[in-house]
Amino acid sequence: MARILAIDLGTKRTGLAVTDPMQIVANPLETIPTEQLLDFLKKYFEQEPVEDIVLGLPKNLQGGATDMTQAVNHFKEKLEELYPSKKLHLIDERFTSKIAMQSMISMGSKKKDRREKSGNLDKISATIILQSFLAQR
Repeated sequence: MARILAIDLGTKRTGLAVTDPMQIVANPLETIPTEQLLDFLKKYFEQEPVEDIVLGLPKNLQGGATDMTQAVNHFKEKLEELYPSKKLHLIDERFTSKIAMQSMISMGSKKKDRREKSGNLDKISATIILQSFLAQR
């Protein structure tokens, strides 16, 4: 079976998560600068079979669009153009950053590590998005 990849798109950094080949468990993959995302995905897809891509869709508390919603929709269109054989899914990502932060605290992550937002929070958020998708299937 092919993997499922989740993307938590950000303006500066993007968190990525991926399932195991049996599509049972979601694992953090990487946090990369957003401007390098398409190059990273191209290389990753050459190395690993991926059949579905899950994109976190930012929404406000009322369920409406945020500043990032348009960027995610534009990125989705770009992915559909580049990778027409992959199924794309949008998943509501409200509260994933807060849940990710709580997870880091629960796991005993030091305050310094949590403050070092160089990627831990982003890839954990992507993992939560992917777990949500797996649970909904």
